[in-house]
Amino acid sequence: MSTDAGSVATEHWLPATVHGRYLLEVPEGDGPWPLLVGFHGYGESAETHLEELRRLPGATSWALCAIEGLHRFYNRRTGDVVASWMTKSGREQSVRDNLAYIGAVVARVRESTAIAGGPVYAGFSQGGAMACRAAALLGCACRGLMILGSDVPKELPGDGLRRAAPVLVGRGLDDPWYTEEKMRGDLALLDSLDVPVELSVSEGGHEWLDPFRAAAGCYLAARR
Repeated sequence: MSTDAGSVATEHWLPATVHGRYLLEVPEGDGPWPLLVGFHGYGESAETHLEELRRLPGATSWALCAIEGLHRFYNRRTGDVVASWMTKSGREQSVRDNLAYIGAVVARVRESTAIAGGPVYAGFSQGGAMACRAAALLGCACRGLMILGSDVPKELPGDGLRRAAPVLVGRGLDDPWYTEEKMRGDLALLDSLDVPVELSVSEGGHEWLDPFRAAAGCYLAARR
C-alpha cells in the first residue's frame, strides 16, 4: 500500500489473547458420557447451535459442547450478539488461532467432565469447515464427523479425516450456498482420500433438516 508521498505500508500480524466462549450441557446422573462438540454457522451463536444439538435423536445421553466463534459482532437487524469463525483476511492465522482454541476447549471439558472416548465433531455451514479441521488436525482420538451445508477444506490430510470416518455429509436440495456442484466436489475429494461417507440429501435449503437430524441420530447411536 503506497501513498502520494511514495511511502509504502507493510502488513504485520501479531498474536493477541482473546477470550472464547462455549456452552456445556451434561446429562443427569453418573458418567462417563460420550462427547459431541458442535460449531455454529456464520452469524449464529453458541446458544443457537446448542439448541440444534439438543434436537438430534439420542443427544440427551451425550455431553453437548457448543463452541462459539472468536469473532463476535452484532446482528444489525436484531441486535443479538453473534459470531463467525473467520474471514478471507488473515485466514491462515485464524485457522491456527481457532484450532488452538478448540483444542483448549476440548481439553478443559475432558478435564472437568467424565468423558468416554474421543469426541464426535458436528458443524453447520461455516462451522462445518471448522469441524473438519478439528477432526483432521487436532490429533486426538476423534470418533466421528458430521457436517451439514458445508464444504470440506481442500488442504486437510486424508489420514486425519480417516480417523473420523465415515463422515456424515448433509445437504438440502434447494441450498443456494452449498450447491450440488460443491457437494459433488467434496465427495470426489473424500473419495480420493479414501474417506468413507454417509450421505443425507433431502428437500430444504441452507438449514437444519429433519432427515439429516434422523441420520445424525443413527450416526451417534453407532458411536456410543
